[in-house]
Amino acid sequence: MSQAATADTPHPAATRRSRGNVGDIVFEGACRGAAVLVLILLGAIIVELFLAGLPAFRAFGLPFVWSTDWDPVQEVFGAGVSIYGTVVTAVLAIVLAVPLAFGIAFYLTELAPPWLRRPVGTAIELLAAVPSIIYGMWGFFVIAPAFAQYIQPTIIDTVGELPLVGFLFQGAPFGTGIFTAAFILAIMILPFIAATMRDVFEQVPPVYKESAYGLGATTWEVMRSVVLPYTRVSVVGGIMLGLGRALGETMAVTFVIGNANRISTSLFGPGNTIASLVALEFGESEAGSLKFASLLALGFILFVLSFLVLAASRYLLRSRLKA
Repeated sequence: MSQAATADTPHPAATRRSRGNVGDIVFEGACRGAAVLVLILLGAIIVELFLAGLPAFRAFGLPFVWSTDWDPVQEVFGAGVSIYGTVVTAVLAIVLAVPLAFGIAFYLTELAPPWLRRPVGTAIELLAAVPSIIYGMWGFFVIAPAFAQYIQPTIIDTVGELPLVGFLFQGAPFGTGIFTAAFILAIMILPFIAATMRDVFEQVPPVYKESAYGLGATTWEVMRSVVLPYTRVSVVGGIMLGLGRALGETMAVTFVIGNANRISTSLFGPGNTIASLVALEFGESEAGSLKFASLLALGFILFVLSFLVLAASRYLLRSRLKA
């Protein structure tokens, strides 16, 4: 073969590089397209909810956000009660779930024997696979009667008599209500937060903990001074993930919250959330009606609330990363 023919023949290594470059370009384009598609879908949902709920915003103005009226007969609607119920149940669920999730993660990573860690961890993760309607039925038929018969009367007779905070735990022990809904939500978001904490606690380099133990630190001191500072960013992210799940939960809350359109000062009183109100009344609303627009406006407000939670978590994480 002549030297000219040899020069014209592409080298195998160059051919592989050329094919690799093409593959990289295709892969980059696919990833970029997937990211753009997510943004397009997100924007489309926001725009559709806003446009569909615009008649409600035009009819009631900004007071629609804090108005407590919801009268389909008079066609007067407001989002105040459902926003209050959504925020209170979600925040109370986080208050109940985070300490328990931390205890589970602490036990699984620091205290539990090796043979027990896997079955307990698997059991916690299986809680996430239970459908929300099952949680709702369990809460309605098991938890609510137990609360009405045992838990709420005891709390009303003890904590309800305390000054300053007693009014939060007064009222009739019906079993259902905001506190019951928050309790069910806490159990639902528990596996997400606990699994996140457990995974990030296990990522702490062993040399850090061994050094602390070598200096005479106890197990709790190692957790407080070494593990938590090292993993605080991921822990906050896991908590915000649970909060986002609690804000948008529908069926489980609908079963046990009482579905009353009023703001009660007691945590044992009935109420509703944005998701439960939409689930209950969407089927009864006529497309194009003011009630239909108000329900879609509630969906837009819930979207905004979720975005604010995400923005707050990003701000907290950025502040801690800079620190």
